[in-house]
Amino acid sequence: MPNREQYYKILKEYWGFDEFRPLQLDIITSVGSGESALALMPTGGGKSLTFQVPALAAEGICIVVSPLIALMKDQVENLKARGIKAAAIYSGMSHEQILTTLDNCEYGDFKFLYVSPERLKTDLFVNRIKLLNVSMIAVDEAHCISQWGYDFRPSYLQIADLLDILPKDIPVLALTATATPVVVDDIQEKLRFEQKRVFKKSFERTNLNYVVRHTDSKLEQVIKILNNVKGSSIVYVRSRLQTKEISDFLNRRGIIADFFHAGLSSEDKNKKQDGWKRGEIRVIVATNAFGMGIDKPDVRTVIHIELPDSLEAYFQEAGRAGRDEKTAYAILLYSKIDGVKLKRRVSDNFPTIEFISKVYQNLANYFTLAVGFGFEACYAFSLSDFCSVCHLPLNQTYSALKILELSGYIELTEELDNPSVLQFVTTREDLYLFRSQNPDLDILIEVLLRSYTGLFAQKIHINEDIIAKRLNTSRNNVYENLIKLDKMGIVSYIPFKKTPLLIYTQNRVDNKDLVIPKSVYDERKQRYIKQIEAVLEYAEDTDICLNLKLLNYFGESIDKPCGICSICRQKCSKSLKIKQISVIENKIIEELKVSPRTIEDLNKRLNFKTENIVLAVRKLIDEERIYQNSLMLLEFKY
Repeated sequence: MPNREQYYKILKEYWGFDEFRPLQLDIITSVGSGESALALMPTGGGKSLTFQVPALAAEGICIVVSPLIALMKDQVENLKARGIKAAAIYSGMSHEQILTTLDNCEYGDFKFLYVSPERLKTDLFVNRIKLLNVSMIAVDEAHCISQWGYDFRPSYLQIADLLDILPKDIPVLALTATATPVVVDDIQEKLRFEQKRVFKKSFERTNLNYVVRHTDSKLEQVIKILNNVKGSSIVYVRSRLQTKEISDFLNRRGIIADFFHAGLSSEDKNKKQDGWKRGEIRVIVATNAFGMGIDKPDVRTVIHIELPDSLEAYFQEAGRAGRDEKTAYAILLYSKIDGVKLKRRVSDNFPTIEFISKVYQNLANYFTLAVGFGFEACYAFSLSDFCSVCHLPLNQTYSALKILELSGYIELTEELDNPSVLQFVTTREDLYLFRSQNPDLDILIEVLLRSYTGLFAQKIHINEDIIAKRLNTSRNNVYENLIKLDKMGIVSYIPFKKTPLLIYTQNRVDNKDLVIPKSVYDERKQRYIKQIEAVLEYAEDTDICLNLKLLNYFGESIDKPCGICSICRQKCSKSLKIKQISVIENKIIEELKVSPRTIEDLNKRLNFKTENIVLAVRKLIDEERIYQNSLMLLEFKY
């Protein structure tokens, strides 16, 4: 069994650190001794090291279940850069790519295999995982396994099936940044922990100033904030259209900005992320598709222009500010109309059962699928086209599809670069006859049969470039001939597309037999209503410390106000006499006229209470009499 000295040696050798962060070593020691555990650590708290270090100290390979392909790729590349063998398997890889990856893991002394939860149920993965010497399982974003959580994903429940086929003594480390007490218990139950073992780092971020600002002029407030607090920023919005509009607005006002959302190509996403990481772009305006797994420590402000659906989501997104532990701001801009919009999301997220049934029927019509057929049928799926053809509202239709997914009827994947898929749908005898009658297509069919196995039994990922090379022709020629074979009923061919896939997870049922469980609809709807009520309380209540609201929501019994959030500052401002504030402000300005200083410098040089100095600094910044430069130094403005 590894000891602490080995863990320190690994930390130094691969990451160059001499010391672990608080709680990291406790988690590493626990899982390294074979104990399953749940680790609750805030965003940026160093969760990855808690499974990477013990896995490197153990014999065998660590299986890491992760929900986002971009996050998996990023982690794998980071490990490779440190000289650590790591690989990933996810939706969109060809059969050959998956086989090669699994071969490498079995024979190539790999230490980490990242897997999307959807891959866990495939026969290929199940059969090959039994041959690997698995040392531990890490479950990232573990709140996704809980139906009580804000981001429940049914595919995460398949992790229990993985536990069934591996030795019982393999430890499981579940990791999440956001979980309420109910979710904490549910995660451990779903992952079959024999003993409850939770390592919890306080959710409190002492360097992060939470601010709620009531305003009807949100874009002007964004400009004001960005002018007063220098440095990198994320502005979160809800719609893809807004990302571009607000990014353009900021650029017109002299602030270098770019936009980001899930509909961009992988190339565009990477280009925008890299530009922002390097500091070439100061502000990224994004939907909630941005941020997961992106490690940028010096984000000074995270601004929400609209209300999130839950405090869990808000805490995770806001927590991307100030990971370097320097002063940072999480700002929520709120107007009364936002509360009305948020309540309206209940009907968008939970359309009527009758509407859900209508969407299910329209799916069958859209794909011409009869009752009793369709199990494991896989279709490239455009939500916008489906809604246009069937005359359905976009948001409610998407929610209906997710409810059908939770109910076990379909699976809807995230938008991916999906490789082409092909299957022969004729018999071998009829194919032989067809080839003799169509010599112009015979050589293409011959290359397909020689290049891929199992084409008569199942849909197989193919690569038109490889086929074109073997035929000494163009990719477009291969594409056109495959389309021709599809129209003639010889093959089923789905060309490469950047689109979600819709998969039937059971045969289509008659609509009168469609069952939406209470746990999927009624109970989730009530939880969602409670979540948005908590968000509204956070935004509207002007009496309770914002930090306390968040900590209490996540089960931390703390009753001491933070002293730095917007509510605490407002209360402190009211309790201080105007003359006293004025005296402190004047002293601060005198100091800054001599030289730029940090808040810590002012605290040492001025004989006032720290919270009063902080309050005066915030007031001077709000009044634009002083500002914070890119080096985090306060400067006199005029």
